Amino acid sequence: MPDELAKIVAEYKGEKGALIPILQKVQEKFGYLSEEAISEIAKSSRMSESEVFGVASFYAQFYFTRRGQHTVKVCLGTACHVRGGEKILDEIKRELGVESGGTTEDYKFSLERVACFGSCALAPVLVINKDVYGRMTVAKSKETVNKYR
Repeated sequence: MPDELAKIVAEYKGEKGALIPILQKVQEKFGYLSEEAISEIAKSSRMSESEVFGVASFYAQFYFTRRGQHTVKVCLGTACHVRGGEKILDEIKRELGVESGGTTEDYKFSLERVACFGSCALAPVLVINKDVYGRMTVAKSKETVNKYR
């Protein structure tokens, strides 16, 4: 990890305002922002670790713990909730053995509940990585998640 991290940080060396792109690229590469990554980014950006952490923790897009290989997001906006989104979330929790906000022990899946994807016409909606699955049922959601095993 250190060599790959150093390469990413070196790409932005001397660029002002590059902190967010660095954080995004590091997270894209490693799946989360480790303490080691925060420390290295702080050194290269000539900032304190607390400043870098402060910026990263402001944005919901950044994670500080290792994430699963696949991110499963269940929409619980009004349309999805009315059409069974909560039941789908419960089924996926049972199937994966993890609560929302958690990651499976094998780091295969992370599960999240989302307020609204803005795809209400497809409700209820399930998103795995960047793949959107609409008009889900409890049975279809289980099958869909198992395709990623």
